[in-house]
Amino acid sequence: MSRIGKKPIPLPKGVTYAVEGNTVRVKGPKGEVTTHMPAGVKLEQNDGILTVVREDDSKAAVHGLVRALVNNSVEGVTRGWTKELDIVGIGYRAEMKGKGTVVFTLGYSHLIEYPLPAGIGVTVDPKQTHLTVSGIDRQKVGFVAAEMRSLRPPDPYKNKGVRYSDERLKKKVGKTGAK
Repeated sequence: MSRIGKKPIPLPKGVTYAVEGNTVRVKGPKGEVTTHMPAGVKLEQNDGILTVVREDDSKAAVHGLVRALVNNSVEGVTRGWTKELDIVGIGYRAEMKGKGTVVFTLGYSHLIEYPLPAGIGVTVDPKQTHLTVSGIDRQKVGFVAAEMRSLRPPDPYKNKGVRYSDERLKKKVGKTGAK
């Protein structure tokens, strides 16, 4: 049995779900998220608690996956998801251009404009070195944060670049001088 798949999903007040074919649509106070659900797995609701049930043991591989995806959707429409990024380096910064574009200055000869997809919001702190990516879809939030990090990944020698706030980097030692 899947340990994660057996866990119940608490369904807060104001959150509803609907299964339409092989998709699950979760609605809540923050919005609506749709998630793909493979065949052979179904959702059951008892007393405000969702449980994921599989037809037979051949669907064991997707049992925990479906539970995690539905739980992420429920959490997203109630609380939302955030990822925080830090920009480290002299002259490196980010600023908002309008509502849907983030402009990065990352030491290249040009500015990098990153258009935000629908459903994703970014806030930049006043120092312009800390970004918070937020939204209701966990996969989208993680993808946007990963793309922003890939614009200038942290350098292992000077630790300059864009990194996650909770990321710990190992700094490498540079060349040693010849005597």
